[in-house]
Amino acid sequence: MTKLSEATRNKLKSVSTATVATALFKRGLRIQMIQDVHPVGAGQPTMVGEAFTLRYMPAREDLNTMDVFRDRSHPQRKAVEDCPPGAVLVMDSRKDARAASAGAILVTRLMKRGVAGVVTDGGFRDSAEIAKLGIPAYHHRPSAPTNLTLHQAIEINVPIGCGDAPVFPGDVILGDADGVIVIPAHLADEIANETFEMTAFEDFVTEEVGKGRGIFGLYPATDPQTLTDFAEWRKKNGR
Repeated sequence: MTKLSEATRNKLKSVSTATVATALFKRGLRIQMIQDVHPVGAGQPTMVGEAFTLRYMPAREDLNTMDVFRDRSHPQRKAVEDCPPGAVLVMDSRKDARAASAGAILVTRLMKRGVAGVVTDGGFRDSAEIAKLGIPAYHHRPSAPTNLTLHQAIEINVPIGCGDAPVFPGDVILGDADGVIVIPAHLADEIANETFEMTAFEDFVTEEVGKGRGIFGLYPATDPQTLTDFAEWRKKNGR
């Protein structure tokens, strides 16, 4: 897995999924937003980390009994113990929240191991407990039934689809209040630098609009005066 630099990680923590989505769109990437996932709790910190993946398939009843957890190589348990600190565990649950992808005990273990967050396009059980942990967690909706009833954990750290978005191991995952977006690993530094600059300009624009300024020529900056004003704003605000 490619190691995300601290400089890039910190820049991405200061930008939004909306800004990143625009930067990816400019490069022709339109389906990087994971669909229909939501923060488990309000006020979660921004989530940034490399993707470590877990793939579920439809459960076959004779192979997916409680006894599978006796095996230390069981992919769900192994994913929880192997996901690197600073990474994000991303689970392909086939957009099926009728059974949980994980629960509070496993998410607590991830948190204690220093994992940056967890995402499923299915559901979490114990969602109220997970919301209190402080680790960024995203799912479609709460789901009480054990994963074994519908989901058979089959492999880890392989390319997956999560909420219709392609996720390759090592891709950079950004999550905020709007949801979760996937940044291809080879673009992470480039996107971080561009969106860091975009965010400064958007903050300037927001301040100007708040003062009553109109958007024509301001957003986008088609009026040369806008760039002059922005340069003065950056100098004044240390941005």
